[in-house]
Amino acid sequence: MTRAEPSFMIKICGLSTPETLEAALGAGADMIGLNFHPRSPRFVTAERAAGLAAQMRGRAEIVALIVDFDPAKAAELAQLVRPDWLQLHGKETPEAVLALKAATGLPAMKALGIAAAADLAQVPAYAGSADMILLDAKPPKDAAYPGGHGRPFDWTLLAGLDPAFRFMLSGGLDPSNVAEAIRIARPAGVDVSSGVESAPGVKDPGRIADFVAAARKAAAELQKAGQA
Repeated sequence: MTRAEPSFMIKICGLSTPETLEAALGAGADMIGLNFHPRSPRFVTAERAAGLAAQMRGRAEIVALIVDFDPAKAAELAQLVRPDWLQLHGKETPEAVLALKAATGLPAMKALGIAAAADLAQVPAYAGSADMILLDAKPPKDAAYPGGHGRPFDWTLLAGLDPAFRFMLSGGLDPSNVAEAIRIARPAGVDVSSGVESAPGVKDPGRIADFVAAARKAAAELQKAGQA
């Protein structure tokens, strides 16, 4: 880890240029995600990611988003890019999560797709292996790659979770709805990708700044209300 974990984490995922990376860092993002899934419009090669990681090292947490990598491939990527986190966005089992952590020496964030209350049943199985759970919208059945594809799920489904359970929220978040999502779901952090883009894979600096500001304000208000 490059710095102490903040009380509320804001992650901007799928950055691929030095300019938009600077926009996210300047806006105050705590975590930056680099996407290594070839089918994603946000895909970056390991070599390009290494340069972006060097640009942000010590300024934000570096997250490597991978999908169903084997431990050897993950270890090779970790050695080249030197991320702070793995984000596992495939069908990794709890055992696979542990194997990837052991191979890389990195903490892991496991993304779990949510569409109905029954989908929350998978959460406890990962509690002993993943260091953070990312609750994301389930992708459409015909999707070419994982993730929420800009669609939110029903955040009220999370009302039954243990209030002490720390998770990050993703899926269809954008500057206009992130405050409401935080008030309803009460996550430990939020993760956004397509919600701060002007086109698939093209990050918009203005939307990034608006998203971070809205999320930070909503999180502060929620914390203040909890202390009242």
